[in-house]
Amino acid sequence: MQPCFHLAYHVTDLDEARTFYGRLLGCQEGRSAETWVDFNFFGHQLSLHLGKPFETTNTGKVGDHMVPMPHLGVVLAMDEWKALAQRLEAANLDFVIAPTIRFAGQPGEQSTMFFLDPSGNPIEVKGFADAAGVFDR
Repeated sequence: MQPCFHLAYHVTDLDEARTFYGRLLGCQEGRSAETWVDFNFFGHQLSLHLGKPFETTNTGKVGDHMVPMPHLGVVLAMDEWKALAQRLEAANLDFVIAPTIRFAGQPGEQSTMFFLDPSGNPIEVKGFADAAGVFDR
């Protein structure tokens, strides 16, 4: 079994979460109950429970950007990242940071985008052309 993380956090509306994570992001829905739903979040288990989402602030300085902290993120292969970016742009998603390249020409060059789910939970999706670059210094 390939290790995967499990993360659980609050959302304010499970129907909105199903539409966002399932239909827009393309995550497969798993088990659920009246107060929670699981998703396969790009190979990881994400459990969304009804409740008050955690507080976030734009305090994470990365390059020239102040990013929401804390946030959930995933690293995708570049072709998968580009396909998701195109789908989100076509859906007119309001980005915190629109799809862009960060650290161009440097170790760790990456594509990135930040957006919020309907409950305000921040998500970052990164893309790397070479998986070895994820941990470059």
